[in-house]
Amino acid sequence: MEVCVDDMLVKSKEAHHHVEDLNKTLVVLRKYRLKLNPGKCAFGVSGGRFLGFMVTQRDIKANPDKIKAILDMGPPTNINEVQRLTGRIAALSRFISKSAEKGLPFFKTLREVKNFEWTQECQQAFKDLKTNLAKLPLLVKSVSGDTMYLYISSTPQPVSSVLVREEEGNQTPIYYVSKVLNGAESHYPPIEKMVLTLVITARKLRPCFLSYLVGVRINNPLKQVLGKLEISGRLIKWEIELSEYDISYLPRTTIKAQALADFVSEMTGTTQEEVPEARSWLLHVDSSSTAQGVEQA
Repeated sequence: MEVCVDDMLVKSKEAHHHVEDLNKTLVVLRKYRLKLNPGKCAFGVSGGRFLGFMVTQRDIKANPDKIKAILDMGPPTNINEVQRLTGRIAALSRFISKSAEKGLPFFKTLREVKNFEWTQECQQAFKDLKTNLAKLPLLVKSVSGDTMYLYISSTPQPVSSVLVREEEGNQTPIYYVSKVLNGAESHYPPIEKMVLTLVITARKLRPCFLSYLVGVRINNPLKQVLGKLEISGRLIKWEIELSEYDISYLPRTTIKAQALADFVSEMTGTTQEEVPEARSWLLHVDSSSTAQGVEQA
């Protein structure tokens, strides 16, 4: 059984066990005098709406009402409407590949509170967003014992990732993660942005990273960079944070699923980046310093 705020879900692996599982749940509810709203209860269903998503035993779909709320919107005419739009995008972000990148023009508009302007760039992004909402992918659940695979993408400001399940040669997304970097983060070197993307994803999907093996498919030398003694302070901090997870680094393979191909086709930074060699220090001294010490007069 899963209980989240005011939603409750009783799951059974076998149909003939479901009545028994329900009975145990109702006994506990009766014991603690908890009441259910009959109008909001559904029994013996193979799927339904839970936590704002359409959940079945096989996959997770975006809530059609949340999609329709954006599709029915006209171009925003003020800051409040842009905020409403970005909030609705955030509610669907786990289904949208590179949601931060697709919504970047809207976030830029929010910075100009006093001088609101809905630019042509915003209008095109708004149009593209609606097109993407019409073909959102189905997400699958993780399975105990499986290895999850992570693909990473970084651009000057937005960074993104997608956690994937691979089964019998098929690749299906589990969760899309995306974030717009702040001023300081956007100036990090490309390799550090890739590590930061991994850290952001691990924080967002901490239960998955703690429960499963995660293979990071990337052509950048993240493992070598994190293993060097000369790395910067923030890289050391990130390495310590990532050390609690079981993460391996693997070469990026060919993407077969169309939902993932759209993500990878726009990836930047996929070329091999050279790891800088450790530099040696050369010390210059004057003649008063010798290996034998100070000479006696």
